[in-house]
Amino acid sequence: MAAPVTPAARAEDSEAALNAALADVPELARLLEVDPYLKPYAVDFQRRYKQFSQILNSIGENEGGIDKFSRGYESFGVHRCADGGLYCKEWAPGAEGVFLTGDFNGWNPFSYPYKKLDYGKWELYIPPKQNKSVLVPHGSKLKVVITSKSGETLYRISPWAKYVVREGANVNYDWLHWDPEHSYEFKHSRPKKPRSLRIYESHVGISSHEGKVASYKHFTCNVLPRIKDLGYNCIQLMAIMEHAYYASFGYQITSFFAASSRYGTPEELKELVDTAHSMGIIVLLDVVHSHASKNSADGLNMFDGTDSCYFHSGPRGTHDLWDSRLFAYSSWEVLRFLLSNIRWWLEEYRFDGFRFDGVTSMLYHHHGMGQGFSGDYSEYFGLQVDEDALTYLMLANHLVHTLCPDSITIAEDVSGMPALCAPISQGGGGFDYRLAMAIPDKWIQLLKEFKDEDWNMGDIVYTLTNRRYLEKCIAYAESHDQALVGDKTVAFWLMDAEMYTNMSVLTPFTPVIDRGIQLHKMIRLITHGLGGEGYLNFMGNEFGHPEWLDFPRKGNNESYHYARRQFHLTDDDLLRYKFLNNFDRDMNRLEERCGWLSAPQAYVSEKHEGNKIIAFERAGLLFIFNFHPSKSYTDYRVGTALPGKFKIVLDSDAAEYGGHQRLDHSTDFFSEAFEHNGRPCSLLVYIPSRVALILQNVDLPN
Repeated sequence: MAAPVTPAARAEDSEAALNAALADVPELARLLEVDPYLKPYAVDFQRRYKQFSQILNSIGENEGGIDKFSRGYESFGVHRCADGGLYCKEWAPGAEGVFLTGDFNGWNPFSYPYKKLDYGKWELYIPPKQNKSVLVPHGSKLKVVITSKSGETLYRISPWAKYVVREGANVNYDWLHWDPEHSYEFKHSRPKKPRSLRIYESHVGISSHEGKVASYKHFTCNVLPRIKDLGYNCIQLMAIMEHAYYASFGYQITSFFAASSRYGTPEELKELVDTAHSMGIIVLLDVVHSHASKNSADGLNMFDGTDSCYFHSGPRGTHDLWDSRLFAYSSWEVLRFLLSNIRWWLEEYRFDGFRFDGVTSMLYHHHGMGQGFSGDYSEYFGLQVDEDALTYLMLANHLVHTLCPDSITIAEDVSGMPALCAPISQGGGGFDYRLAMAIPDKWIQLLKEFKDEDWNMGDIVYTLTNRRYLEKCIAYAESHDQALVGDKTVAFWLMDAEMYTNMSVLTPFTPVIDRGIQLHKMIRLITHGLGGEGYLNFMGNEFGHPEWLDFPRKGNNESYHYARRQFHLTDDDLLRYKFLNNFDRDMNRLEERCGWLSAPQAYVSEKHEGNKIIAFERAGLLFIFNFHPSKSYTDYRVGTALPGKFKIVLDSDAAEYGGHQRLDHSTDFFSEAFEHNGRPCSLLVYIPSRVALILQNVDLPN
């Protein structure tokens, strides 16, 4: 019988394992220094980093490096050659035969067969016509024909198709060969990475007040100037990767390389991105690599006649809740496809980075379903983690930041996976930011379940500041999901039906509208100032858009009435929406000037439950919030680190923001060396009820 392992031997083994991990992961010591509680999981970080390194090295040995590997779109799909011929290539390991058909050959399914290569690849060269012109002109329809092992003949769209359209009453999309004589030429260089990230999350299709699908052109001409005026320096575009079902909000992708044709052409999307760049605005793409549509006629599913081409076979390959297919991230060709897809959007369209959707679903075999994520570190390590998916995300981040060092990646992860936003060299996931997904949930809970006088100031502060040290977060007061029918935006939770009747400046404030307008501003400012290192707003929410979002579907008789944003409401001087719009603009412009999002996390000096006061300092500014519904305070003492003279630089009670003008902005506030709430100095301020203030020390050099 083996001798029992002594505690000393166990400790020695543990120390040896830690040292081995530190030797393998270049900067793991830094991660463990920042968070010593991760030490027991050093071997997990070691294993993840080694898997990432091994695949990267293997790509180097077998493919000539990730740079070449991620250019799959240059050979796969259909391409015009210099001689006017066409080169076609597909990966269809389960196919018996592969053919190209279309307008060019009268839809004869078998006249142009592909030649079978190794590793499930197929290729075809079609020579030019005798007059050297291309056989397949720009805009003509194509299909890949697959003959399956079971003898079926399947008509498919190439996974690498660059443009697909739905014509007339057709249910399925058609693949159009996109090869224009004159491609859009970019005129403007990418803006530099912003010091502070202020994101305007946008959906092109709903960006008009008309009941229709809006266009890239409409967004470029009408919405971009508004975004610039509001002080946002980044746009996050949703629903761009082609999706057959409009009401999926862009989350059931059918063609990963195709920009959605329902808004216009690829060239018009390029113009949109280029115009944003001319305004100094960077553009992020909402990239969906967490799952794919189940469609087979116009999607990736069953491309080669099997359920295992791009996806896991059997139950592991299906997301039960989303009713979609799940990628096999360990597959060599799936890695080529997804990494090439990342590069395509960066290089072809000049996007400046990505918000990765559904990261929680990717990270865990349980996809986050039925999981509470208490924060216990054991939840983030072990067999429940899909390390193939995590390795893919590390590779994607490595590629993005290698190609464009100023690019930005954001993870939509509700689980709080430690080190997801730490550098890969530390064993982390390599993301720049994660979404602070607990914040909008907290605001909804407060508005839904508590009276104003019962709001817990400590709970609000905890939710806004509870983030991992040195892992940056994007704060947001409400999510795009809350704008959807069946849920409510913050404005709707606050004002509901009165938004339709009492938003005219010609009528007196009702208690509901007054409360709604004041709290809407306060919620956004405290989230902006305290909640993260970046800020996000969904289009229209900044001015309290009065209606929910409901895409055309059978349940609403395919109506577009609610699939729109009524920006014109902010231009109407007789409506109160302008007040919220003005506040959002000035809040962003002040951040641009003072840079609190890029400053270290705030010092919170007060969270007084009885008085409903929260005070904190960040970027040399003093933020004061009075959430009390009725109590105002004269000569209220607030702590500060700085002596000297302070002035009001933002006041939610100002007339231009629909406030009650209870503060005199010419007042000077002088702090004295009187210690208060742990701060060496303090000053006395009049703080009206339901008001947010920012004071700036004017004695400091700008």
